[in-house]
Amino acid sequence: MAYLSDIEIAQQCEMKPITEIAATAGIDDKYVEQYGKYKAKIDLSIMDECKKENGKLVLVTAITPTPAGEGKTTTTIGLADGLRRIGKNVMVALREPSLGPVFGIKGGAAGGGYAQVVPMEDINLHFTGDFHAIGAANNLLAAMLDNHIHQGNKLGIDVRKITWKRCVDMNDRQLRFITDGLGGKVNGVPREDGFDITVASEIMAVLCLATSITDLKERLGNIIVGYTYDDKPVCCRDLGAQGAMTALLKDALKPNLVQTLEGTPALVHGGPFANIAHGCNSVTATKLAMKLGDYAVTEAGFGADLGAEKFLDIKCRLAGLKPSAVVIVATIRALKMHGGVAKTDLGTENLAALEKGLPNLLRHVSNIKDVYKLPSVVAVNRFPTDTDAEVALVIEKCKELGVNVVLSDVWAKGGEGGMELAEEVVRLCEQQSDFSFSYELDGSIEDKIETIVKRIYGGDGITVMPAAKKQIDALTALGYDKLPICVAKTQYSFSDDPTKLGAPTGFTVTIKNVKISAGAGFIVVLTGDIMTMPGLPKVPSAEKIDVDEQGRITGLF
Repeated sequence: MAYLSDIEIAQQCEMKPITEIAATAGIDDKYVEQYGKYKAKIDLSIMDECKKENGKLVLVTAITPTPAGEGKTTTTIGLADGLRRIGKNVMVALREPSLGPVFGIKGGAAGGGYAQVVPMEDINLHFTGDFHAIGAANNLLAAMLDNHIHQGNKLGIDVRKITWKRCVDMNDRQLRFITDGLGGKVNGVPREDGFDITVASEIMAVLCLATSITDLKERLGNIIVGYTYDDKPVCCRDLGAQGAMTALLKDALKPNLVQTLEGTPALVHGGPFANIAHGCNSVTATKLAMKLGDYAVTEAGFGADLGAEKFLDIKCRLAGLKPSAVVIVATIRALKMHGGVAKTDLGTENLAALEKGLPNLLRHVSNIKDVYKLPSVVAVNRFPTDTDAEVALVIEKCKELGVNVVLSDVWAKGGEGGMELAEEVVRLCEQQSDFSFSYELDGSIEDKIETIVKRIYGGDGITVMPAAKKQIDALTALGYDKLPICVAKTQYSFSDDPTKLGAPTGFTVTIKNVKISAGAGFIVVLTGDIMTMPGLPKVPSAEKIDVDEQGRITGLF
């Protein structure tokens, strides 16, 4: 049987005008700023003027990702469509895709099959220009920093201690480590430098946590760009850049409204990397979804140890949010990979491998239930090769933890395939929960990191490298030690070693570097080899993308 590609399915959809989608969501026309016929930005003044009580917040997360795929975004969209099909007023809030992965190895991030947000091509490419605005603001700050040094360096900035990098929204390994400012006195001061991908810029994290233009400007002013010769931090406000940067970002701060294939209103806004930053869509989009819908469905990046942990411990803490239910997405294929099966052999029943891989799912479920104390359900994305015995084993093991399993078929059936999951989510949202964070802010930086490693990852503790210890001491002396922790680690394992699949134990996590994101308001802890500027694979997805004379794009997925 020949299946249509994601882009072919999306292009067959008869989209409704965005004004009609806004009306469905209860958004008055005065708040709608149209970007063509099928996209719009929503003015944030609606938040103050809308008197509706906030809806229930539903978080969709997943097991530790594998090359077999889990379908988290697809499930998020299908669940929202399923909720609408059972008569609920629902909004979905998602991250914007980065051009780097779109042209690299991952492809797009607008869902898949019959659970997608559209216009899929626009969302995956330039969309409403938010990422370009973030890149421009980031690079304006870099230009003003280097210009200050060139014009006499009144602040006494040590060029060896500059922490701010330029960015571009592309996978480009050539820009990771560069030397710039060459060519003599008139062309700047020579120094070693490098680029980050735009989604790794602190400005992306700042935009996604800011709640207003005033808050955005204050956070931008707090960004540390480097240090003086006597180790005093130099902030964006010291360079006088925050006002112009805010001017570049004032429209990017407004959430983007689009629709699912079934016409469910969707907010797609912001997209910080989940293994470097906090990996969630914007606070403004999440709060707007809760303000407009009785149910707001959102997702967090990668597995629950990265995405859900940061969503709950950073985003919910800083924004005052409390989820009503959590959906943990898994596939039997991925669980068999965690049990040691090669990707080529996943179509064969293998209960022994599944049992060996299941602890990965069970640890994530236990964390949500026992650490964060939130009601949860496991959504299994059903594949044709999954056998009844394999499904029964997953249901049995989750039941032992007191968590239900629902089979999801949203990729093939859209909202119809998500109705059973929607019914379970509605049931969970009515339960009382005693939501708590995995750590409190008053501990030391080391204590908080160690708590995450032990309680969420299942590790024995941490090993702090001498350079990281020095950085921790410096940040503590500057008064930044009471901020939340954002751990940058591999997404492929609970540990900092991507080869340790399943639910490893007996490991320690090595802390290599610790840096402050003072504008975003968290401490970034780097473990393993985390790239802030990815490279393209041997055969980039970009090679498959084309456009015909009518402007019809092909090859996006």
